[in-house]
Amino acid sequence: MITLILIGLLGGLITAVSPCILPVLPVVFLAGGPGGRADEGPPSGTTAPEGGATGRASGGGAVPPPGDGDGDGDVLVAGPPSEASPRNRRPYAVVAGLVLSFSFFTLLGVTIISALGLPDDILRYVGLALLVLIALGLVFPPVERLLEKPFARIPQRQVNKEGSAFALGLGLGLLYVPCAGPVLAAITVAGARGELSLDIVALTVSFAVGTALPLLVFALAGRRVAERVGAFRKRARGLRIVAGCLMMALALALAFNVTDAIQRALPDYTSAAQKKIEDSDVARQKLSGLYDDSNKELSRCEDGVDELRSCGQAPQIAGIAKWLNTPGGRPVDLKQERGKVVLVDFWTYSCINCQRSLPHIEAWDRAYRSAGLEIIGVHSPEFAFEKNASNVAGQARKLGVTYPVALDNQLTTWNNFRNRFWPAKYLIDAHGTVRYFKFGEGQYAQTEDLIRTLLKQADPSVVLPPKTGQQDAELTKDRTPETYLSNLRISGYVGDPLLDDKPRTYRFPKDIPANHLSLDGTWTAGYQYFTAGDNAQLAFTYRARNVNLVLGGKGTVTVLVDGKTVKNVPVAGTPTLYRLVDESTARTAYLELRVTPGVQAYSFTFG
Repeated sequence: MITLILIGLLGGLITAVSPCILPVLPVVFLAGGPGGRADEGPPSGTTAPEGGATGRASGGGAVPPPGDGDGDGDVLVAGPPSEASPRNRRPYAVVAGLVLSFSFFTLLGVTIISALGLPDDILRYVGLALLVLIALGLVFPPVERLLEKPFARIPQRQVNKEGSAFALGLGLGLLYVPCAGPVLAAITVAGARGELSLDIVALTVSFAVGTALPLLVFALAGRRVAERVGAFRKRARGLRIVAGCLMMALALALAFNVTDAIQRALPDYTSAAQKKIEDSDVARQKLSGLYDDSNKELSRCEDGVDELRSCGQAPQIAGIAKWLNTPGGRPVDLKQERGKVVLVDFWTYSCINCQRSLPHIEAWDRAYRSAGLEIIGVHSPEFAFEKNASNVAGQARKLGVTYPVALDNQLTTWNNFRNRFWPAKYLIDAHGTVRYFKFGEGQYAQTEDLIRTLLKQADPSVVLPPKTGQQDAELTKDRTPETYLSNLRISGYVGDPLLDDKPRTYRFPKDIPANHLSLDGTWTAGYQYFTAGDNAQLAFTYRARNVNLVLGGKGTVTVLVDGKTVKNVPVAGTPTLYRLVDESTARTAYLELRVTPGVQAYSFTFG
């Protein structure tokens, strides 16, 4: 837990100083300073009149300080520091609202939006609306008093004066969420699945606190400037109006993506720190281990060992949206499979690694089904389009899958098995105990030997056919890794900072290192895929024998390798895997794709 919290804190700190947070810094700075007549009261260190110049009686009603009555917003901010008047707490209110907003909506936002049928980007618009309201409150005191009303009955004399600052924090917590790294990606996926555990909550809150700390320092600096600089005290009302206008301008700039120029002008100076902290071996282990205590016996076994072990009782196959390749679509119950050897294969149809493993599994199904082997494919989608039953059924037929397939659209069975990889194979003996599992490709001959051993143990009299002869495929160890075109999961990207779910024009950098990619022209970078716009191009310096890309929509992709046109790939229909490059030997090459508008690109795989 402590390690997970530290990972969250460090990830949050990196996010808070990254280029994507710069546009909101002026808002935080302005929010930290006192407003209203706080700067016109008695100087710091003197005693306020009896009862305090707080502008609000203990019962919560508005009571202006002596000599007031100009209605310029005094109800919002406490007087200057003194023994009778605590310091301005607006910086802390901003940060408190930010932490609460981020934590709540990151974990529950997807669930709430889905349940209510709201647009995916509704939270961003809510954040912008709050920012506009705060700006209006700075210019027009009645608006700020309206924002304060929900806090008027809080008994603490100071807390109820910081309602507008708290609301501002709520808005900022929504606006800066797109600044994502591996930690935020893990939190977002957990929230999308509705997986609320102590570890996930701890990671989320620690990340929010990590992002809030630098912002708190900035807000406190704004407060100090406002309290110490005489011009702020003498011209408090005018400065409030100026601050409100600047905040309104920033809200409009964020709404229309004008702030992109700031991100384009600055290098991604946090990428190295992010990779070192958030993508370290320890972080990967911790982030992939966010599971509850159910079926923890599966952790007793190691991936791909060359012997059978007892890994605990096999979890149930549950939460299935639909079954394919079963009589009448009836479900398969593992308890009713006792006496048989069961192979559970986690896969998804657009995954090239899964596709390469399927011929081995299909060969085992043909050879050993009559000897007591039951194969169950658990289709656990990576992308939204892979949840569509007709898509899965069509691709399963195309790939030659005839054994039962369970559509695990909510990843319930995935979690039951504590799985983390595509593909993954779990061997279950005749008594329902998991005896072996293998993550990823390879070790097919070894897996087949263990299947045969379990079949003999289940029925010593069984006559087994000859081995299928399925050997391990020759894998290129130094090939470029699988790369997702997702603004939360992309790796190896260089170039202009990605803008979340909004079209923007990108430009190739001067150099694209090995195993890195970049964009040119207009693209919309989304959570699930990138969508091409006008003059869209993508470049990738890769090492592999073949290059594959999951594409959807309708259009054409022109493929160039080392500057020479190789082919034109027509794209139409259900998103699926397309072979872009296929050569006899692996080599390092420069791939360039010219993509027509509307085509969706999901993920690269290399072989």
